Amino acid sequence: MTIQEFITKYTEAFGPAAPLPIAVAYRGTPAAEVRPVPKCIVGSISKVRDGEPLTLCAENVICGGGGLYTAFKPMPERVPVFVSEVEHYKQSKEMVKEYVEGLDIQISPKPYLNFVRVDKLGNWDEAQALVFFAVPDMLSGLATWAFYDNNSPDAVTTPFGSGCASIITFAVNENRYGGRRCFLGMLDPSARPLVPENELTFTIPMSRFKEMLSTMDDSALYQKAFSALKKRMNKI
Repeated sequence: MTIQEFITKYTEAFGPAAPLPIAVAYRGTPAAEVRPVPKCIVGSISKVRDGEPLTLCAENVICGGGGLYTAFKPMPERVPVFVSEVEHYKQSKEMVKEYVEGLDIQISPKPYLNFVRVDKLGNWDEAQALVFFAVPDMLSGLATWAFYDNNSPDAVTTPFGSGCASIITFAVNENRYGGRRCFLGMLDPSARPLVPENELTFTIPMSRFKEMLSTMDDSALYQKAFSALKKRMNKI
């Protein structure tokens, strides 16, 4: 399925109110001018929905956790203490270290991390994951689609992590292994103020998305139950 064919089917399924997904990819060249970004990168990523691409690199990602989860820098020594003793997101700094080690984050050999709205992509090979910013009714459709041909209990999963981890790290790693999990994210209290109050994220690694493209027509997205949610999303 071509990108334009997908956009047509996606709009038919979810309606014009649904924002187009954002492609995530590490590349040797930037998709946009490298500019300073706020300390938390989540707000800048969210704005890509408006059509302007974003490029991150080691120089403009200044958050310690952001540098880690974008795979540009090792975890700073202060992060486990900050996450456990300041934010109280984990019980101890040892738990933070253990958790991050288990993620097996590998420093990117490519200098740029590009975020491009899907209609600006040249082809699917330019993406390693797709991020959907979605209200609950839209999440219902995305999750139902993901469950259609996957009986695994973690077909859709919500690992602990920062907002940027839920958008980038989990799906990029999953794609690297050819995995089938999709990731519900943006539950991080620190990042949530940077997105609308009624939205979460749903991130699909390309290894899984290419499978899901083949099931889109037969899934519940075009059936009666979801059509009621589509009408509510679009206030029809």
